[in-house]
Amino acid sequence: MTRTETSAAAPPQWLFLTILAGLGMIGPFSTDTIFPAFAQLGAEWGASDFALQQIITVYLLAFAAMSLFHGPLSDALGRKPVIIVGTIVYTLAAAGCALAPNLTVLLLFRALQGLAAGGGQIVSRAIVRDAFADTQAQRTMAQIAMIFGLAPAAAPIVGGWLLTVGDWRGTFWFLVGLGVVLLVLVLLWLPETHPAQNRTDFNPRTLLHNLLEVWRVPDGRRLAFTGMFHFGGNFLYISAAPLLIVNLLGKGEQDFWILFVPLITGMISGSWVSGRLAGRVNGRRLASVGYVISVCAAVVSLVFSLVPATRGLPWTVVAIPVQAFGIAVAYPIVTLAMLDLYPDRRGAASSVQAFVATVSNAVIAGLLVPLLARSLPTLAAGSLAFILVAWALWSYHLRRSGREPGTTPDAPAYEPTDEL
Repeated sequence: MTRTETSAAAPPQWLFLTILAGLGMIGPFSTDTIFPAFAQLGAEWGASDFALQQIITVYLLAFAAMSLFHGPLSDALGRKPVIIVGTIVYTLAAAGCALAPNLTVLLLFRALQGLAAGGGQIVSRAIVRDAFADTQAQRTMAQIAMIFGLAPAAAPIVGGWLLTVGDWRGTFWFLVGLGVVLLVLVLLWLPETHPAQNRTDFNPRTLLHNLLEVWRVPDGRRLAFTGMFHFGGNFLYISAAPLLIVNLLGKGEQDFWILFVPLITGMISGSWVSGRLAGRVNGRRLASVGYVISVCAAVVSLVFSLVPATRGLPWTVVAIPVQAFGIAVAYPIVTLAMLDLYPDRRGAASSVQAFVATVSNAVIAGLLVPLLARSLPTLAAGSLAFILVAWALWSYHLRRSGREPGTTPDAPAYEPTDEL
């Protein structure tokens, strides 16, 4: 498939990016929309905070397990078929959650949701590198991150609104609608960016081999763990939102915007800056500056949480957008650095990256949040620890690797059009 052949059928670039961002938003909407309903679920089923937190953990563990296969399957079968099947199963699982008669059944369907969600979320990252080369890939990843960044802020707010017109089941019917919309967009307008001649063999041994080849490369493992700790600093706050907003700050189910609006403002701003500076500022330097900004902001949050005069609103959230800004500046560069190590196995690389990060997120949501969200200082200290480790790993990677992140010699097989 040549660039000329695919461009004839290419959608406008704004639509292409919107579809990819929408696929990436499945994860945040699947985890965050249900947060405001935790109190209602606990009252209806008599579930503890720890039991309710498993609604997130089960989803993330299932996502992590299947994430190892979505990418390699897309390397072998093409990107679009994997996304279509995953979106269909995800939508049916969301309907199952909405109809669940008890917590056990809900957890089973949440696991099924997690198994399917990566079909779009993981494979969409590989599509970016299929379609764009070098600086444009960083710009595109940043543009997608800007749209994607709206999801964690919008999801709990939408969840709160849904509770004003119905019960917690409406949250999952909303996810059903989201799945249907994405399925239609993918079927009608998402092109196949991984041509047949570039695909790997479709057999279990080859799929496993590709995953192991990704994991065997020291730079790949290091970047996977960098991304894991990188997002962990933000995800600790995100997954702790029900405890932070309700228990620690004494607010209600309509007040999740207090955390998520500042957080996502920082993420979107950082993504915009990363995209604007792509090709103008050395990627290594830009990501390193992003980490310095995040660490400084996390230190400020910790100090505010320790001082009695600043322990509470608005000080609790003042530095969070700055922390998120720095993380978002580095995100496209770290992600592309991982994908660029494996130009022939981008799907597998994306799967390994997603697997490591999602297992970490499951541990954060299921184990660390109940432990750290007992006070503002412990929560701030935990977030700072994650970002410090990510910065250390990235700095070590730069010393060990002489290659500029975000550069690769191969040309894209597909290029979207710019027309509206």
